[in-house]
Amino acid sequence: MEPDLGDNRQCHCKNGTVVCDATKQPCSAKWGKVLSHLGLQYEESWNIRDRHMSQTLNRLAEFLGPDSKIIVWEHNTHVGDARYTDMADQGMVNLGQLARESFGSENVFAVGFGSYQGSVVAASSWGAPIKNMPVPPAPANRWEGYLHTIGSPNKIILSAEVKDHPALQKPLGHRAIGVVYDPDREQGNYLRSIIPKRYDAFIFIDKTSALHPIGVQQRIEPPDTYPSGF
Repeated sequence: MEPDLGDNRQCHCKNGTVVCDATKQPCSAKWGKVLSHLGLQYEESWNIRDRHMSQTLNRLAEFLGPDSKIIVWEHNTHVGDARYTDMADQGMVNLGQLARESFGSENVFAVGFGSYQGSVVAASSWGAPIKNMPVPPAPANRWEGYLHTIGSPNKIILSAEVKDHPALQKPLGHRAIGVVYDPDREQGNYLRSIIPKRYDAFIFIDKTSALHPIGVQQRIEPPDTYPSGF
């Protein structure tokens, strides 16, 4: 079977972009850790990542055609529109915002995910080994704490149905648990968000259990970009 030149071209462009953006990322990430308390390079590093995600999504949509539908699975801080969080005050953007700007809000459906309490697999710092950590109950004045008190324990909230609720017109603390998490510093794990504008829907599980990592055998072969981006 002859190779699909369109698929090959798409892979070549993707690999070239990965290499190009990767040359920017380590430098800004390194200095971002040093100067994050000044509000400088960390934001630049973040924006490089999410603009790269946006470029990848736009290129994939163009390749697949106008009738295509694409599902993107990633963390709330990348999916939920940054314009309706504290991130905007720091000059940060994310894929949720950029996708709405590129394709139109009516053509993007952003879904957030969260829980009231439970456990999670995370690490205490970058590069540290992963471990099972407890997720303490969310305070009552936070988004997850509020959802814990209403309706059934597990629920799906559609923003179109709650956008006019008075309590949701102002920013609420919304828990962000990433690959790095410290349950002992719980107050610092919340991002102020206007939920109905940040997401189009929200999936809430009252109590969650940590995932069990599946062992994967390491591949001993050259990377996809070897010997170059092409």
